[in-house]
Amino acid sequence: MSTNTPPSPGGAERTAASFDGSREGTPAGSRAGSTLRIGALAPLTRPGWAEAGRHLLAGLELAVREVNDAGGILGRPLELVVRDTAADPQRAAAAVDELARLGVAAVAGEYHSVVARAAAARADALGLPFLCSSAVLDGLTETPTGRVARLAPAQSHGWRIYADFLLAAGHRRIAVAAQPSAYWASGTRILRDRLTPHGGTVIELDASALAPTALCDELAARRATALLLLVGHPDPAVPVVRAVRRDERLAEVLIGAPAGQPEFAEWEALLGADGRGIPFLRYLPERLGPLGARVRAALCERLAEAPSFVAFEGYDTVAVLAGLLRSHGADRARIAESWPRVAVEGTRGQIAFTRTPGISVWQWAWAPVQVADRDPAVPGRFRVRHAG
Repeated sequence: MSTNTPPSPGGAERTAASFDGSREGTPAGSRAGSTLRIGALAPLTRPGWAEAGRHLLAGLELAVREVNDAGGILGRPLELVVRDTAADPQRAAAAVDELARLGVAAVAGEYHSVVARAAAARADALGLPFLCSSAVLDGLTETPTGRVARLAPAQSHGWRIYADFLLAAGHRRIAVAAQPSAYWASGTRILRDRLTPHGGTVIELDASALAPTALCDELAARRATALLLLVGHPDPAVPVVRAVRRDERLAEVLIGAPAGQPEFAEWEALLGADGRGIPFLRYLPERLGPLGARVRAALCERLAEAPSFVAFEGYDTVAVLAGLLRSHGADRARIAESWPRVAVEGTRGQIAFTRTPGISVWQWAWAPVQVADRDPAVPGRFRVRHAG
């Protein structure tokens, strides 16, 4: 997923660190002969969504620690070499170059779609396997490649399910408040293509040009029954939500956030009751199996809060790569050739990669998809509104 957001700062100290499951802060380049290395990309500082990056990294690190506690990969410790992308595509591409020079067997991670796309292109050019954890943009690479795989559902899959939720709830006049971005433009197109054949209308509003009060005027004038936030968090998402909640003309308007902003604790901290009842996409099953439940408990302890779906994506990423490393060691070519033979138990189901129409990379089709929201009556509780 990607929201091109400026979150609260955090995690900068991890930017040039390695993680081998036994200690943190190991300089990149040390113990290279005794470890198997995975490069990890995550947005850990502004303008990236650092909260998402923190959850992604928590899942990656937990899985690495468990691999090493169980004896490593054929007796060799697994080491995570972390680089902060800060939601910057050029920085991500440069990080891939550096990680390749450091001898990583594969690169993994990233949350923001436009950043993941830059990382995927560079990894592909270098012959470096890349497992994308959380970014959903369909066109992750310009042309089909065998070196890149993805765990997160493609945007077209998840956002069609979100459109089906809107239709089932009776919404036909749907406004999207969007900022300029390939990700938001793709989302708008997916929604329109799904809604229009069923009598739906998508009204585009420029969130970069309209102040929150002016946006409310447009919603009232155009008789929209739903407003979807295709914008960054916390600004302008938080001011828009507050303005709509306080406008009596819009009391019956559903606010939605398909990209998942309400998933994270910062949303609740900033908006409180105003941020509840806002449906978003999350990639979790309604009930976790034994592995998922165990990992959830460990992530709760590690994060000191409930883990988001992004943390589970991080854990599953290492679970997949650990299996490939056991079979092929650090041989990049053999790892990249083995995506179609992956069969791994993940926290959210059995993971396997296939070629999916319209998707240029090896794709897990599909992780479970929910439309959920924060329960207006019970702080901290999520409700599943629709499943696909």
